[in-house]
Amino acid sequence: MIKNFKWLLLVSLTFVACNNNDVATVVYNTSDGLPPTAGTANFSKYVSLGNSLTAGYSDNALFIDGQKASYTNILAKQFATVGGGEFKIPFMADNIGGFKINGVPYAGPRLYSSGGLAPVPASGTPSTEIMTSIATGGPYNNCGVPGAKSFHLLSPSYGSLAGISVGTANPYYVRFAPNATTSVLAYAMSQTPTFFSLWIGNNDVLGYATSGGDGSNPITPSAGAAGVGFDATYDALVNTLTSAGAKGVVANIPYVNTVPFFTYIAANPVPLSATQVTQLNPLFGAMNTMLAAAGQPARFQTLTASSTNPLLIADEMLAYDATALFTAAFQGAPFNYPLATAGFLGALYGKARHASNATATRDYILLTAGGSIGATQPGYPATNSTIGVTFPMPDNATLTASEVALVKTATDAYNAKIKAVATAKGLAFVDTNALMTQISNGGISANGFTVTGAFITGGGFSTDGVHPSPRGYALIANKFMEAINTTYGSNLKGVSLGDYRILFPKSL
Repeated sequence: MIKNFKWLLLVSLTFVACNNNDVATVVYNTSDGLPPTAGTANFSKYVSLGNSLTAGYSDNALFIDGQKASYTNILAKQFATVGGGEFKIPFMADNIGGFKINGVPYAGPRLYSSGGLAPVPASGTPSTEIMTSIATGGPYNNCGVPGAKSFHLLSPSYGSLAGISVGTANPYYVRFAPNATTSVLAYAMSQTPTFFSLWIGNNDVLGYATSGGDGSNPITPSAGAAGVGFDATYDALVNTLTSAGAKGVVANIPYVNTVPFFTYIAANPVPLSATQVTQLNPLFGAMNTMLAAAGQPARFQTLTASSTNPLLIADEMLAYDATALFTAAFQGAPFNYPLATAGFLGALYGKARHASNATATRDYILLTAGGSIGATQPGYPATNSTIGVTFPMPDNATLTASEVALVKTATDAYNAKIKAVATAKGLAFVDTNALMTQISNGGISANGFTVTGAFITGGGFSTDGVHPSPRGYALIANKFMEAINTTYGSNLKGVSLGDYRILFPKSL
């Protein structure tokens, strides 16, 4: 009797436990806590196409740890949780960065922060040799090529060793290309991708911007045939990538003036004493008077004894060349300069002006030009040779407001095309333009960290001021996953920003 009572009690307790839902519940490491799923996507063969951002370029170089921290590698690891396959990367030979061709150093080592805001090169000599092909180790899923513009991905000669010296090929692609006649797009398609990412077009405007709009690296036009114009090229890329049924994710282009390379140096960082102001204002004021007499607006500001005076810059986009006007005026009263002196001043200031730091008309000073500000221009009279103060900064050291407008117009056109194609093809779409704008205007907080666009200290960008840091790439990868989940019904889990460093150290 007692034994039967104990048995009945055990059954009762089990029944109660079941009815109280005490059975353990499995919580999955996914975005929604449900079992992992790829949704309608197939990640078994993922390939990524793009430029330096896709490759994992950071700190002005491509190197192993940077490649591992690429947003594409982060994506591939998360894809693996829902059926994604191997993601092969054409790794560089070291963590020094840079490379050599025939034993001659061609690109320098990566940069790192030595504690101040001025990055310095890492020690060592690059061991990556472009002449040593790694094609036999491929095919490589990461087809990102630093420096590539949109039309480069279609070029059949982009991987030709002979083309490097004439600028028709890219050493980063030459190193892993299967031969001299296969385009990056064809190489990606040879892998029969089931899913792709495409983030291209940045360099189509960035090259113009980082050269100060000096004409050496023009903006890619929107119109034109495939391989020439952005629109037709983008159509060709996406049409080919989706031709066998692959799904994918695409991203638009950020405004270049949201990155520290352009925003770190203000347009008005010049400290002047009262003595210097007394010497300079009569000169600049006189030239404004000369311009007014010719019916032209003033170009020079009244300087003050402070640390916020504007930089003197050359602006080749000024419609009116005042060289002859200034030369003639400086020969007359009250200056009465000899022709040689007047001609020198006319040529020096004929297309110069003070930079603007106002939001609507801001001029941007390139990060790489910062070291020249205040230095002496060799070969010129001492009184007119202080760069940015009495000697105009060259055109390729600044991105003027007019040049920014050209870049913005092109970027808006590219982005309209990218969005339209994504919509028409049913592809996941990432608005990196909005993302970068948010980062540069207060930042984005996630996982207890705030990522901003502040140079060195903001956590979002590497020491070159253009490319993301590992944490920045992680943030970008999370935005890609959000878009993929929304479009394809997958539940990929974003990574924690705290697992990714802000900057790479001196030694790796």
